[in-house]
Amino acid sequence: MNHDLHSKITTKLDALTEQHCQLTKELEDPEILSDHRQVRSRTIKRAALDPLVTEYQKYLNLRAEIDEYENTISEATDEELVQLAKDELPNLHLQAEQIVESIQKRLVNADDDAIGSVILELRAGVGGDEAALWAGDLLEMYRRYATDRKWKVKELELSLGDHGGFKSIVLQIEGDGVWTLLGFEGGTHQVKRVPATETQGRVHTSTATVAVLAEPEEVEVDLDPKDVKEMITTSQGPGGQNVNKVATAVHLIHEPSGVEVRMQDTKSQSQNRQLAWQLLRARIYERQVAEQAAQRSAERRAMIGRGNRAEKIRTYRYKDNIVVDHRLGRSFNLQELMGGRFQPLADALVEYDTAEKLENL
Repeated sequence: MNHDLHSKITTKLDALTEQHCQLTKELEDPEILSDHRQVRSRTIKRAALDPLVTEYQKYLNLRAEIDEYENTISEATDEELVQLAKDELPNLHLQAEQIVESIQKRLVNADDDAIGSVILELRAGVGGDEAALWAGDLLEMYRRYATDRKWKVKELELSLGDHGGFKSIVLQIEGDGVWTLLGFEGGTHQVKRVPATETQGRVHTSTATVAVLAEPEEVEVDLDPKDVKEMITTSQGPGGQNVNKVATAVHLIHEPSGVEVRMQDTKSQSQNRQLAWQLLRARIYERQVAEQAAQRSAERRAMIGRGNRAEKIRTYRYKDNIVVDHRLGRSFNLQELMGGRFQPLADALVEYDTAEKLENL
């Protein structure tokens, strides 16, 4: 393996190092420190860059040391000093190779690691009441994993199933590494099991679909507020005395794309508006990313599991107590996964995707 970094990579690393310095300065700014959302956003971004910047500095120090020894070999007259340099160089080259490999792996995931908030949409698919129950089980799996990772989970939309579970639910999940680790969950999750309502012990096949949207900051989305039609209406459906009386529900339509968002979960019009705009930005961002991916599809294969909701990514077989991830071609323990012990699968998906990205460097 080469122990030198390509000039394009060093240019990118120099830019990221500068960005890391800028984030550190901003986190000392009293105006930013007074806004917890800005502090959280910048802290997550800086934490994502920390290991990469540290590795890059190690690499630069090693390169300087290698250059010094190579100059000694070519210019020194002291044979003992030359031999010492020759003895040291192989070990330094090996260390440099290892750091180059580590840097490349971190670099291809740097943009993903810097995204600290996602919108996760979970919907019951084929299978009627059992599909709604299955969606509820998947929700609990993600909630347990979020608790284990110390992520913050906020419920944005909810539609209950007729006999338990959920027809649909939309969550906002914030925390370190959330997009890197959950971004591969987008797609169709198929379950094979005997439903609780089944009297003859027959195995049924049901599905639920998951979409995971990176929640960008407002400045990162090509979204002109003038293109958005906003309507304030009364809430619809069962509820308390405010329902159908007080206009608190917010309905947004992005007219160029036709993307719509409705938010009525809180009694506060201002809170509903804030949540509606967050969800709209995430959906517009998803569309823009999908369009960019389509343009690049001739050059490289799209990243696994991100954006294709119709793709069956995983089958959960309760009889065998295994979960098969079809992208990896590997099986995992179902009971552990549903209990929230999700990290081995997440790590395997990140490793698989990293290898694909490295092929395109």
